Amino acid sequence: MIREAERDGALQPGDTIVEGTAGNTGIGIAHVCNARGYDCVIFMPDNQSREKVEILETLGAEVRVVPTVPYSNDMNYQKQADRYARARDGALWVNQFDNTANRRAHYESTGPEIWRQTDGAIDAFVCAVGTGGTIAGVSQYLKQQRDNIEIMLLDCVGSALFNYVTTGVATLSEGSSITEGIGNARITDNLAGAAIDGALQISDQDMIDTVYRLLREEGWFLGSSTGVNVYGAIEVARRLGPGHTVVTVLCDGGGKYRSRLYNRQWLEDKGFRVA
Repeated sequence: MIREAERDGALQPGDTIVEGTAGNTGIGIAHVCNARGYDCVIFMPDNQSREKVEILETLGAEVRVVPTVPYSNDMNYQKQADRYARARDGALWVNQFDNTANRRAHYESTGPEIWRQTDGAIDAFVCAVGTGGTIAGVSQYLKQQRDNIEIMLLDCVGSALFNYVTTGVATLSEGSSITEGIGNARITDNLAGAAIDGALQISDQDMIDTVYRLLREEGWFLGSSTGVNVYGAIEVARRLGPGHTVVTVLCDGGGKYRSRLYNRQWLEDKGFRVA
């Protein structure tokens, strides 16, 4: 997204990059800003882990934590980032949700990487969705290689994406989720038109069980969106049966969730169990 803005002339040396993010894309943007000489301002909703804020500040970003409100509200963190960038000379709002350079990056890189690493022997790709860039770009590439590769969207409760795929209408499901950075109440420009074959809705308890199993049995310290991805991959693999190759993405480490997902008391206070 930043390379494209540079090629188009939307970014000039010494400019400021602004983004509204749940944290992870913002962390990537902060790294790029350091490498390429841009200032970085991040707007983040206040329902994210404090570790993400601390990492961003360590990387030199200015972090503005704002109240969590729906996208339809003018005070939504994405809309605040947009307004801030528009009001400031030499500032660019990245707009990761609707900037389709996001999707193209996965079409040009992640999809081909998966195809190469599996030698084309892939039966299904499963992925949780935030902006939609990963699943849309990867599915576009994989479907061009072989149309019968199954693309499965994974969603958390309280999001509209499961209903969108299964019914065609983006209505919010009941409940709320402790997962961070996935789920959405709307169809982003990145996700619109993506070649998706089906969807699974993953409960927070199944996600929690998965990340703790991975930690204790595999030695993998991973975040909540990765727990959703691995659980969904296991479910699809069970349905397809032995001899099939199911691919997902381990997209987030666990270090940013020590105060929440890996805090037993916090989980128990929320009504979850940790085996």
